[in-house]
Amino acid sequence: FPRRHYLKSHLRIHREEKPYACEFCNKTFSQQASLNAHGRTHTEEKPYECNICNKAFSYRASLIVHFRTHTKEKPFTCPLRNKAFSINSHLKSHLRTHTKEKQYLCETCNKAFSCRDYLNSHLRIHATEKPFACDMCNKAFPEESNLKLHLRIHTQQKRFVCDLCNKVFYEKSNLKMHLRVHTQQKPFACDKCNKTFAKKTSLEIHLRTHTKEKPFLCNECNKAFSQKQNLEVHLRIHTNEKPYVCEFCSKAFSLQQGLKRHLMTHTNIKPFVCYICNKAFTQQTHLKEHSRIHTKEKPFLCNVCNKAFTFQAGLNVHLRIHTEERPYECYICNKGFIRRDHLNGHIRTHFPREKPFACDVCNKAFSKKSGLKIHLRSHSQEKPFVCDKCNKSFTQKFNLKMHLRIHTKEKPFVCGECNKAFSLKQNLQTHIRTHTGEKPFPCCLCDKAFSRWAHLNSHLRTHTKEKPYSCDVCNKTFSFLAGLNMHAKIHTKEKPYECDICNKAFSYRESLNLHFRTHTKEKPFACDLCNKAFSAKSSLRVHLRTHTKEKPFKCDECNKAFSVRANLKKHLLLHTKKKPLACDFCGNKFSSSNALKQHLLTHSKRKSFACNFCDKVFFYSAPFKKHQLTHTT
Repeated sequence: FPRRHYLKSHLRIHREEKPYACEFCNKTFSQQASLNAHGRTHTEEKPYECNICNKAFSYRASLIVHFRTHTKEKPFTCPLRNKAFSINSHLKSHLRTHTKEKQYLCETCNKAFSCRDYLNSHLRIHATEKPFACDMCNKAFPEESNLKLHLRIHTQQKRFVCDLCNKVFYEKSNLKMHLRVHTQQKPFACDKCNKTFAKKTSLEIHLRTHTKEKPFLCNECNKAFSQKQNLEVHLRIHTNEKPYVCEFCSKAFSLQQGLKRHLMTHTNIKPFVCYICNKAFTQQTHLKEHSRIHTKEKPFLCNVCNKAFTFQAGLNVHLRIHTEERPYECYICNKGFIRRDHLNGHIRTHFPREKPFACDVCNKAFSKKSGLKIHLRSHSQEKPFVCDKCNKSFTQKFNLKMHLRIHTKEKPFVCGECNKAFSLKQNLQTHIRTHTGEKPFPCCLCDKAFSRWAHLNSHLRTHTKEKPYSCDVCNKTFSFLAGLNMHAKIHTKEKPYECDICNKAFSYRESLNLHFRTHTKEKPFACDLCNKAFSAKSSLRVHLRTHTKEKPFKCDECNKAFSVRANLKKHLLLHTKKKPLACDFCGNKFSSSNALKQHLLTHSKRKSFACNFCDKVFFYSAPFKKHQLTHTT
């Protein structure tokens, strides 16, 4: 050392002398400079500013590390893989992935970690001691800082109250930030896409969607994140930490919002009630958002195309269509998505789950034992969950819960794009894809993509020819349970749906709805290409194939293709030589009902048309007139 006092200061590290104590939190340090730097965490002083983006830091070292995000400098290189890092600690952590070194050991369960921070997080699982108790309400905390924060509730220390909503803050800066919620003030604008933010930190985080910067690295698996809190949440996968515990049932959660949602199952308190439909909510903001469904208010306007939205979240998602921002990226194939739930659905396509629980009846397999248990009821016809309104029974409790919404008319899930409401959250998520056009579930066999996971599973059976559902009466098999249920009504002759106008009865509600349009002459399904209208959606679908020339139904014998399934069935009779329809008068057999009908006219007294030139006889005027032309020409 060049000077004696430098050596003297350095020796304190070996002696573990820490004579300098923080007056705020009593933390001790071996050097005065370290105490001075630490003090800035309390004063929030940030004297070191980046001359490129003006971001400020408490420590010079933090500025140096940050500056590398601009220069892209990565001076610390792994000698084994040539992978480079901007921070030395990241390199050290990375090297442990090669050495498999996990030097930090939990003394309770012997689980080892490569990083001390991970061990500290993990230790909270075992640590139930809460030595810092509140003298006023006896609530206890594991750390003194938590107690100090809690004491403000009793002492009302530095209470800053919002005049508009009475929300209380303990920092004046937090109140100032909160007021922007009411004023809609967003002073921080992105120079890339003009999106505005109420907080500077929110803008900084958003900018990373453009720069693709992910400065927060997991030391266990090297996964990178654009936000520090996302890394902290991710780390709980490795540490198994679930710090948020329910005081009623002791169930633990890794996320605070998970605990909040869970607590509502115990309290069931919904103090905010809609005066129009009496629907109740746990939070006032949820009531305000709900009221827009009744008022048709759409206060959030897109500044690009002027489309209006009921909810801010709907606008935020929509704006990504214009900015082409896709912040949710698949870590396997790098495909980007505008919504997190779309990414989650897509990721499932990479990981087909193991299904160890197989049905003894039809060999269908399930990933969970509970799934097999529910499935077995489709064979036993057991339906233990009964609706007390209409006595309809169900195999699953969840299905009964959803069915009850038919009686209550409850549709709590509303689309932010078009205000359409749904009784199920997954139905809303699926519906949203009609706006985004996203089909996140691709078929691995034919590249066809689907907007629903269930549709992909159903489609796969067209490749596998799997028909796991069998009729107990005639042994006919079906690919889908719905097909079996519909078929069963042929045997039971059950027709519970009756037309109010002509009293004609039907086995299926859809058939009644379709029939009803013969009375109303309603044709709600119109072709976009030629404006021809149809009473049934399936008829429109078949009609569209006349424009697209699509012929999806192919004969396995001769590869001839058809646009309609019924035409394929008729064609197959040519190969099988089957003639299942017999004439009751003469016993002649026919392959189609039309051929049989035409033949029956030869037995009837119906008027015939005889040709004056060749004595050929016709039973229809159209073919007769066409035949006459052969003589006149």
